[in-house]
Amino acid sequence: MSEGLTATKQQTTGDWRKRYRSGLLGVFGSPQLCLDHGQGCVVVDSDGKEYLDLLGGIAVNALGYAHPAWVEAVSHQAQTLAHVSNLFTTGPQLDLAEKLLALANAPEGSAVFLSNSGTEANEAAIKICLARKSGRIIALDHAFHGRTLGALSLTHKIAYRQPFGPSAVDVTFITPEDPEILAGELEKGDVSGVFVEPIQGEAGVVPLTDEYLQQVRELTAGHDALMVVDEVQCGMGRTGRWFAHQSAHITPDVMTLAKALGGGFPMGPTMTFGSDVSGILAAGQHGTTFGGNPLACAAALAVISTIESENLLTHVGQIGTLMSSALRQSHPRITEVRGSGALLGVQLDSDIASELVVAARGAGFIVNAANPSTLRLAPPYILTEAEAQSFIVALPGLIDTV
Repeated sequence: MSEGLTATKQQTTGDWRKRYRSGLLGVFGSPQLCLDHGQGCVVVDSDGKEYLDLLGGIAVNALGYAHPAWVEAVSHQAQTLAHVSNLFTTGPQLDLAEKLLALANAPEGSAVFLSNSGTEANEAAIKICLARKSGRIIALDHAFHGRTLGALSLTHKIAYRQPFGPSAVDVTFITPEDPEILAGELEKGDVSGVFVEPIQGEAGVVPLTDEYLQQVRELTAGHDALMVVDEVQCGMGRTGRWFAHQSAHITPDVMTLAKALGGGFPMGPTMTFGSDVSGILAAGQHGTTFGGNPLACAAALAVISTIESENLLTHVGQIGTLMSSALRQSHPRITEVRGSGALLGVQLDSDIASELVVAARGAGFIVNAANPSTLRLAPPYILTEAEAQSFIVALPGLIDTV
């Protein structure tokens, strides 16, 4: 996979597992690997074994590992200003806000709030909805919007919500792709906002149709509710467009981002479209200590400029088309490949995804089971055709082994 990548620190599997159990809260379960370093799309574990990373830190590492432009931007910014409080602003913060608004074709009066993660971005979006109009929020079945209490309320999986008592937000979950159900809820008049993911990543990479996104936009506009588009996983170029909802040619009221934008550095913007929405939260009604710090903004600007300079939107579209077509035909137990660009769900005919993740890891590939029967691929945007082909060739044999 690569040349010259060697582990800088050797330690046995037993050593790091013991240290992890004794030092870290076990909310993630037992780690699969102890990773040491990476280059491009390849990571190396503490035993010196290489892996082609087709998960990218769960859709985060858009430029892979140690990309020169990202490293240079972060290193340079660290030598000047890493953090200032939000009593002040900085050049990188202003540059990033203006760049995001331009990429989104945002109308005059639009604005950006910079936080540190997708769940924080969604918390801000929830507060915008409720500050404008007290009432329910509608989310979709199988939605995932985060794990902090507000965002967790909008996350559909009961097992995530149940241990923490009643939801912090009054939420109604509805079936996706059924505009009549949505219309019926909106006609009750007590809905403040509707949250949608253009591609439901945690559900197994399940896209919403452009037609449904257009219907949500029309219905929310007609019933005095805000449309919030959660692009935390599918945004910032992952589908071959800057934002996945742009394929539907709509403008939401609010958009949330994170993951790929920082390229590995925590970054989670909430964007408001138009002056009416941008003016909802007054000074002091929301905030963050670390959000929008110049180091994070420099990292995000480096990701955006590299996507532009290396024409990665086109590349992502091409590599996604290649992988979708080839994987769909690679084995009879693959029944469907969903998604687009660098966010794909490989649907299997039975619940073997977790076993397949283990087999792939043994063969030097990092992938993820989004659910028991779906593999999720969210590789760096710089994945080469040769790297993609190496997985395409290997997958049929891996499926046969499980």
